Amino acid sequence: MNFKIQNRTVGDGYPVFIVAELSCNHLQKFDLAKQTIKMMKKASADAIKLQTYTPDTITINIDNKYFKIRQGTVWDNKIFYKLYEEAYMPWEWQPKLKKYAEELGLICFSSPFDKTAVDFLEKINVPAYKVASFEINDISLIEYIASKGKPILVSTGIAKLNEITEVLKICKRVGNNQIALLKCTSSYPANTDELNLITIKDMKERFKTLVGFSDHSLDLTVPAVAVALGARIVEKHFILDRKMGGPDASFSLEPEEFKKMVDTIRNTEKALGKVSYLLTKKIKINRQFSRSLFVVEDIKKGQKFTLDNVRSIRPNFGLAPKYLFQVIGKLASKNIKKGTPLKWSLIKSKKNL
Repeated sequence: MNFKIQNRTVGDGYPVFIVAELSCNHLQKFDLAKQTIKMMKKASADAIKLQTYTPDTITINIDNKYFKIRQGTVWDNKIFYKLYEEAYMPWEWQPKLKKYAEELGLICFSSPFDKTAVDFLEKINVPAYKVASFEINDISLIEYIASKGKPILVSTGIAKLNEITEVLKICKRVGNNQIALLKCTSSYPANTDELNLITIKDMKERFKTLVGFSDHSLDLTVPAVAVALGARIVEKHFILDRKMGGPDASFSLEPEEFKKMVDTIRNTEKALGKVSYLLTKKIKINRQFSRSLFVVEDIKKGQKFTLDNVRSIRPNFGLAPKYLFQVIGKLASKNIKKGTPLKWSLIKSKKNL
């Protein structure tokens, strides 16, 4: 299920791949876009994701009831065309921003929204593609993306179960098995009680593919929970300052928040570790705090061990407590002072135990 995006292996056994989504938070200012990318690197993102469309490749310029947003979102009452006119990134910026991101050590890829965008992104040689939630039913587009043979991250925010199955079939039919499904809640911003993160485990088991998490909430602990449940990719919108405004500002993280999220994810990875029943050197030392058999009254040579003069107590320097009833009734081989850890050498007829 693992695959490589550029020089980075993504999957089980590797660090979580953390993607900062620029989206429209450039506010159509090239210098702001560059500054945002610089801060993404500082906030420890692994990659930056762009969006490649124009208002005309994603919708048409018409103002009627079908094209006015009324879905209870942060974009309500806007006309689709006007929203995308405000939000899109000029295509001529993208090769320059990709080069700048790579110079900083970031991987740069994009979400194409039509075939012309795919062709453009092929020319600038992006290492992977993202399919946005609202494009998951565009089978022709997905097939075209998959045919390029590069890793595909597919957001499932609005997808029905059969649509996810269909997407996987289409990608595999054209010979592309480098697929990651991103658990996503297409609500902006998303409330924590809408996230249903437990679905990540089910997706991994049901579809036998790499699974990630595209998050639109503002809860910094949520991505760490997703990682604990098996997400190997985390995508989050990034903005320099929410006060700047813009269509996606309300569900984007500022640099310090993003860095805190990354740190929480990395600490979660450390805590998850690997399956192990071996005791570390430190734990072996701390076993001294466990119980063992001790002599709790002075005992003379030849005297019987009883439940009164032998007990299972802390610390662990004597025989294991499981031997208590094998010891009871046996005789002391020498005088023993109270507080002595019980050893086989202190017991007569040891070979009869």
